[in-house]
Amino acid sequence: MAETAGTQVESGKRAARAERRAAKLAKEIGAFSKAHGGAEGQLAYLGQMGARIVLVGEDGDWGDLVAPTYEIAENATRKAGITMHESFDGDFAAKVRTGPYEWARMAGIQVGGPSNKP
Repeated sequence: MAETAGTQVESGKRAARAERRAAKLAKEIGAFSKAHGGAEGQLAYLGQMGARIVLVGEDGDWGDLVAPTYEIAENATRKAGITMHESFDGDFAAKVRTGPYEWARMAGIQVGGPSNKP
């Protein structure tokens, strides 16, 4: 019986930690949204690493956060109250504004990207 009670305590602690983590992420999402005139998001499963929360502001700026689990990421976005998308395509992807930094990072050694030569 003591073993069961201990398991319940551990389960409760894990649930409390997950709730605190979701609340912290929701606060960060809310701050991003406020700074960028609103925000929309999309979740991407990262396997054992958790889930990536991609955020796109109404002004076209974007960013991301990583949650330890997909469930925590879902909870955080629900708490933040932002619009979520199933995939990162179409009108949602078209909202992203990229600058020289992103183009250089994406291009790598491809045409127009920074040279990889010494």
